[in-house]
Amino acid sequence: MIKPIILFTSRLIIRELNYDDLDFVHSIHSLPEVQEYATLGIPASILESKAYLKKYIEGQNEEPRKEYGLCVSLANHEPIGLIGLSNGLTKFKNAELWFKLHPDYWGHGYSTEAVLPIMKYGFEKLLLHRIEAGVATGNTASIKVLEKMGMQKEGLRRKILPIRGKWVDNFHYAILNEDFKIY
Repeated sequence: MIKPIILFTSRLIIRELNYDDLDFVHSIHSLPEVQEYATLGIPASILESKAYLKKYIEGQNEEPRKEYGLCVSLANHEPIGLIGLSNGLTKFKNAELWFKLHPDYWGHGYSTEAVLPIMKYGFEKLLLHRIEAGVATGNTASIKVLEKMGMQKEGLRRKILPIRGKWVDNFHYAILNEDFKIY
C-alpha cells in the first residue's frame, strides 16, 4: 500500500479522502454557491456523491496515480473543503489543480493556505514540471488565489465549460516548477 498523503499548515490538515467524508462531500457539492463555477453540478443523490468519492479512494493505490483528491480540514479536524491534483499523461509531468471551499470559510485565506502545500507536494514529491488550473472567467476569488500562488494566465478558452446548461469561458493558468516559490 502506498503511504497516504497528509499535509499540515498552521491552520489546516490536508489528507486523503475516505468514505467517512461522504456526507461532507455530498453537502459541499450540493451547495449552489460552491457549484456556481463548477462543471460537476449538484449531485442528484448521495449515491452520485459516493461514486465521485470512490474514484479518488480507489485511485489512491494506482500506479501511476492519476487522481489526488484530498479533504481540507481545520486543525480540529472539521472538514471545510476539497482540493486535488489530476495528472495528465505522466510523460508530460503536469497536473491540473482544483479546489473548493465551504462558503462559511470564504474570505479567510484558507484556499490560498491549502493550495501552497499541494503545489509544493506536486513539485517536490511528484516531480511535476508544471501545474495548471482552469477557472471560469467570472470566478474572481479563485483567480486571486491562483495569481497569489504565482500562477500565470496563459490564455482564454472560449465557451469550454458546460455550467448549468451554458457554455462558459475559462482562463488557463499555469506555473512551472522552476518558477515556484514558497510564498
